[in-house]
Amino acid sequence: MMDQPVEKWGFVWQPITPGGIAAFARAPLGRLLLAQFVIAIFCGATIAWFVRHSWFPAITQAIQHLPEQGEIRNAQLQWELNSPQFLAENRFFALAVDLKHEGQVRSPAHVGVEFGASDFKLFSLFGYARGTYPQRWRIAFNRNELVPWWGAWSPAVLALVIAAVAINLMLSWALLASLYFLPVWLVGFLANCELGFGASWRIAGAALMPAALFLATGILVYGLGVIDLVGLLVLLAIHFVVGWVFLALALRKVPRVLKTAPAQPNPFVAR
Repeated sequence: MMDQPVEKWGFVWQPITPGGIAAFARAPLGRLLLAQFVIAIFCGATIAWFVRHSWFPAITQAIQHLPEQGEIRNAQLQWELNSPQFLAENRFFALAVDLKHEGQVRSPAHVGVEFGASDFKLFSLFGYARGTYPQRWRIAFNRNELVPWWGAWSPAVLALVIAAVAINLMLSWALLASLYFLPVWLVGFLANCELGFGASWRIAGAALMPAALFLATGILVYGLGVIDLVGLLVLLAIHFVVGWVFLALALRKVPRVLKTAPAQPNPFVAR
């Protein structure tokens, strides 16, 4: 019996089409990692744009509204102005001081931070989480110190956001590909596809990139105000399905192998 592929592999470097994803099965691992790195950086840059566009204006405004003196020391906020009061607020992000957490400065913003005397609360659609200030740290909470600090370090914060998102995606993709590759190999084996273990891992990893691009697009339109937070959460749930759909479609593009019998000699021809 002879194994013959009946289809050709597609062009590698197209991680947004089923055929392009299938082609990563025969590509070197380095090519997959490079494509994932580019997509991860793009997703990180999209989230950094959202943070700068939606959260940074509120943070800058809040710093401008801080008093000239104030700090967090020994896990206590030193605050001399009236409380409660808003420091800044927009559609996406709000910051307020409420030393006793009296609930008088709650905002409809999608995310809010409320600073209390000895702790802070982080509010969102899911309720709130409480955190305490570090015991041994001294944190500036005044306009004189934070204005120059924020001006100098805000670009670095965006760079850290990009790096954190990219690293998290690369690690998550590696983990998920390690979970998916055995079912991918089994499906390929049953369908008589050209897939070994390594190829199955690569195609599983490649199928995750369109899902990340889908979610990055959702964050972009959310930042532009096209959808609200609930809509973004819906897209977040859908993006998991997107990866599975692309993986299933990519498996249909993997070349099959035909089992053909060797040619038999003609019994009527003299040998």
